Amino acid sequence: MKLGARVLKTGVAIVFALFLAELLNLPAPIFAGIAAIFAIQPSIYRSYLTIIEQMQANLIGATIAVIFSLVFGHQIVAIGIAVILTISLMLKFGLEKSLSLALVTVVAIMEVQSDDFLTFALIRFATILVGVLAAFVVNLIFIPPRYETKLFKKIYFLQDDIIRWTRLAIRQASEHTSTKTALVKFKERMNRVETFYGFYKEERNYFKHKKYVKARKLVVYRQMITTSKKSLELLQRLHKHENEIAQLPDQFHLMIQERLDFLLTYHEQLLLKYTGKLKPEHSEWYDKTDYIQRTELMDIFIKQISIAYEEEETEFSSYHLLYILSRILDYEENLEHLDTLIVAYQNYHGEEINLELEDEVY
Repeated sequence: MKLGARVLKTGVAIVFALFLAELLNLPAPIFAGIAAIFAIQPSIYRSYLTIIEQMQANLIGATIAVIFSLVFGHQIVAIGIAVILTISLMLKFGLEKSLSLALVTVVAIMEVQSDDFLTFALIRFATILVGVLAAFVVNLIFIPPRYETKLFKKIYFLQDDIIRWTRLAIRQASEHTSTKTALVKFKERMNRVETFYGFYKEERNYFKHKKYVKARKLVVYRQMITTSKKSLELLQRLHKHENEIAQLPDQFHLMIQERLDFLLTYHEQLLLKYTGKLKPEHSEWYDKTDYIQRTELMDIFIKQISIAYEEEETEFSSYHLLYILSRILDYEENLEHLDTLIVAYQNYHGEEINLELEDEVY
């Protein structure tokens, strides 16, 4: 089991919340620790949104608890009704994520039985608020998340695995069940990549220059993810129609294999180019003078179908081959677009290369 930054932050936030509560001589500091648990978020921006929402939730819960306590006293049934009303209001105002904290506030206040009830209610409200603020401070200072590095690592290693499996698939070297298992895992990893892209997108920059750099990076990373999805779709097609590929004429099979090898190498070079390991003007794409263009490929494909029908080769499946070729051409177009975006980024912000990418990946 791996202990992530969020696990460590939760522990530190609880300790810090309890410390602050004791420092301020607040009774029942445990409520500050409980509040800190709910306030820890995976990104600073989400933590900021959460603290605003939880302050609203805390205020709603405290208000309902005080009103019900003053009207109905500290009856158990009154606590239940107050909880139901709190849930209804939280859902109405779209504060579902902070519902648990609001209910903790209601119970924490209504369980107080004292002549000076309002003072204790205010103290409990403040105690929970201290826990929320403590969690925000910890999230802001302690191990601040660097989602760009994590995002690129996930894209890089996922794409590296997809490339290796694609090379095996086009050569008919991969085992069917193993490929099927790998595809399931690739889909799960792609979902995690999307999640980290969302985290990185939410990170805020407070300098105008950094905002422009961030905007260009977001476009590049979005295209990286799209291109990786296209390569995964291609691998899925190769896996699904592996029998049809095995029945292709040798010359046509070899042509597809060579084209895929070239595209996969091109993809590897683009990731190197983004981190500054490759010159922006360099591209395997433009050095390939004898590379078959898309229109030529389609002409060869149509000619091959005609030959197959004339020779009545029923084993040759042009229908399924069309699916594969469409995925190859789609992948190729996205690679070209990714290359254009990376070159543009390097030309404008070449000095902004994140050295952590080099240290963490290469």
